[in-house]
Amino acid sequence: MFKKTSTTSGYRDPEVLVGLDLGTSKITVVVAERDGPAGEAQIIGMGQAPSHGIRKGMIVHLDQAARAVRQAVGDAENMVGLELSEVTVSFSGGEVRSVRSKGMISLGRSPRAVKQLDIARVIEAAQADVSVPANQMILHTIPVEYSLDGNSGIDDPLGMNGMRLDIDLESVIVPSATVQNVYNCVENAGLSVTGFVIKPLASALGALTPEESVAGAVSVDIGGGTCGVAVFADGRPKHLAVVPVGGDHITNDVASVLKIPINKAEEIKKEVDLFSPETLEHTEKLEFDHNGRNYSYSLSELTEIVQCRVEELFTVLVKKEVGASGVSMLPAGLVITGGGSRSIGIDQYLSRVMDMPVRAALPIDSNRMPPGRNGPEYTCASGIIKYALEQERDPFRYMEQSLDLLKGQSRGSAAQSGSRDYDAGSQEPARREGSIFQSIKDVFKELF
Repeated sequence: MFKKTSTTSGYRDPEVLVGLDLGTSKITVVVAERDGPAGEAQIIGMGQAPSHGIRKGMIVHLDQAARAVRQAVGDAENMVGLELSEVTVSFSGGEVRSVRSKGMISLGRSPRAVKQLDIARVIEAAQADVSVPANQMILHTIPVEYSLDGNSGIDDPLGMNGMRLDIDLESVIVPSATVQNVYNCVENAGLSVTGFVIKPLASALGALTPEESVAGAVSVDIGGGTCGVAVFADGRPKHLAVVPVGGDHITNDVASVLKIPINKAEEIKKEVDLFSPETLEHTEKLEFDHNGRNYSYSLSELTEIVQCRVEELFTVLVKKEVGASGVSMLPAGLVITGGGSRSIGIDQYLSRVMDMPVRAALPIDSNRMPPGRNGPEYTCASGIIKYALEQERDPFRYMEQSLDLLKGQSRGSAAQSGSRDYDAGSQEPARREGSIFQSIKDVFKELF
């Protein structure tokens, strides 16, 4: 988050929040402002640039990705008339695992009120049971549910009385090298990273209504290189995952099987209804010319290719993640967003395939976003702002790993080669595990 303070004595400009969404197809910067720390944020501008140096959500060329970030930031700065320096970053890519653990502490022999320190202690107790490989790290620590004296379903135990406090905790584990490369990319672009948020979480916060997140829903962000899956219930994320299949895979299938150019396959995929039951029965040939060559294909053949890939994505990969969440009832159904949700008729098709209600979602704040930049592909960007606000209001809702270790590795790599990938294998497990506890201590320094 970037805070701009006027140099004029006695006057403070509105606070500015900035989010950076690193996507496979494009990079987006969202800027919001609010009056005072407790005010609601209003999105005032968005910048974007074609994504380079990123493949399937992973940074594959640091310098190219950094240049694309600078371009997107410049676009946003031109729109809002401010110089941006600090960002909260959303990213995906690599293996993302959600691990559940439980912790318990005693509050004493007689009931007493739960304090902030007690919440930190029970989180630490649950975190101690999480095994993290040396080349991975915990990105998010998310309390799923608290229990007091065996009474479950408590959202916030602070101030409540009891003798024993239990917690059900979710830890989001990602490869250390992925996070370090994202950090280095943003720093090389001339920005400071104030926090990270995994894409599925940001997209869900940007797409789900409060009623959907409480009732139970699956949010799927269909991006270019990956799909972010988030299962929500009781207003909290129960499971987060990144599926390594996205809209680009469908486009590549169409281009490969029909032997047509990729850009034309993408255009056809967006403009033709490929999901209605009647389309499979259409046998007429469709033709077009491209670079002096005539192409001909059957609409039914095209439909079969797309539907098979989408059905596999949702009935196999997404369904697997939903099962891993342990949530059996999802009355709000499936909420799809991202660029892939623009396909005509995909919501009705998925409703038949998944046998549940399906909603193609725009960002919740789409009516307050710039025209032309308020479609479903901007849901994740708007969700970054919501994430930053929720994290401020409740420091224990979404806890992040300390950035100190990343800063040290960034300085070390810059001294050696400037753009060399971070060697995750050299990270010591004891330092990595301790950083989440350091984050908790830092929270208390801010509170008191």
